[in-house]
Amino acid sequence: MVDSLGVAVIGFGWMGRVHTQAYARLPHHYPLLGLRPELVAVADEVPGRAEEAAERYGFATATREWRAVLDDPAVDAVSVTAPNFLHREIGVAVAEAGKHLWIEKPVGLDLADARAVAGAVARAGVRGAVGFNYRNAPAVERARELIAGGGIGTVTHVRVRLFSDYAAHPEGALSWRFERERGGSGVLGDLASHGADLARHLLGDITSVTADTAVFVPERARPTGATAGHSRASGGEFGPVENEDYVSCLLRFASGARGVLEACRVSVGEQNNYGFEVHGTEGSVSWDFRRMNELAVSVGTDYQDQPVSTVYVGPADGEFGAFQPGAANAMGYDDLKVIEAYRFLRSIAEKRSVGASLRDAVRSAAVVDAMIRSAAAGAWVTVEEG
Repeated sequence: MVDSLGVAVIGFGWMGRVHTQAYARLPHHYPLLGLRPELVAVADEVPGRAEEAAERYGFATATREWRAVLDDPAVDAVSVTAPNFLHREIGVAVAEAGKHLWIEKPVGLDLADARAVAGAVARAGVRGAVGFNYRNAPAVERARELIAGGGIGTVTHVRVRLFSDYAAHPEGALSWRFERERGGSGVLGDLASHGADLARHLLGDITSVTADTAVFVPERARPTGATAGHSRASGGEFGPVENEDYVSCLLRFASGARGVLEACRVSVGEQNNYGFEVHGTEGSVSWDFRRMNELAVSVGTDYQDQPVSTVYVGPADGEFGAFQPGAANAMGYDDLKVIEAYRFLRSIAEKRSVGASLRDAVRSAAVVDAMIRSAAAGAWVTVEEG
């Protein structure tokens, strides 16, 4: 027997659409899942946006007021894909209303916000999930198993990179993403939070960091209307970019391993160049998001001049089998969000955390917070307990 689960989406930009499509695809990829999501409500403050989403995707109701969603008894779970400055207020309210919460990273403006949302979820006894989608790639899961099983020996060091050009154009609009009050940190919250989660997911807790940040595009034009995604603006009044475009960071892990995390949102010539290289005493494993379904693996006993092989993930790796029947059949970005939705609903059905939880959000936020403090102090700082 399949039970229905009423879901709502608050904030309907690009990520709201991705969450909605993930819910809709769940019965196709996971027909044995005991919960079937029903699209009950959508909320967005931009006039007409929620109504358009309801017409296109089949939500039963549409509203500009997000609090109305929480008053709807038909809503059991809520996706929060609103801007960062709304994460704490909405996330806490969702939990206190007794609704399960799937919220996008970085879960607020800072570590205090992430802790507040995680605390509200814990007190309410609802399930919570956070949008760290890259850890859901079957190749990442295979790499994690290889590392944990000693396949590359003792891990010595890792390099995590997240380079993008989404803010490289000088006409990129001065949206909330570039303001401290509404966006919090810049590339730290947007991309480095993913990197911190990937590093922790693969190698365990990060204990201390030293970081450097920079702003390379200091001014942008204010948009004259509503924006979605990474819009351009010209002719508007210029204002200052208040948060960082770039971060480089050295990491120390509890295991004794060392790491480098580098992220930039203004890297001309780089489109979603995300990935990692993990080295151990007996081998290495590397992953590039742009070649999401393969790994570069070096294992053996040669040590010096040891060859690297390309390994294609297949149905036995992670959730690959729910999407493709054989190795080297490609999966894409939206598939990772379907996996995320599946694990969120499993968390609800099984009353336990499955996949990235609000605790993971707090731990990532603690690493980002340490980077901010380190960049300000110009010194190594300790990562606070999650």
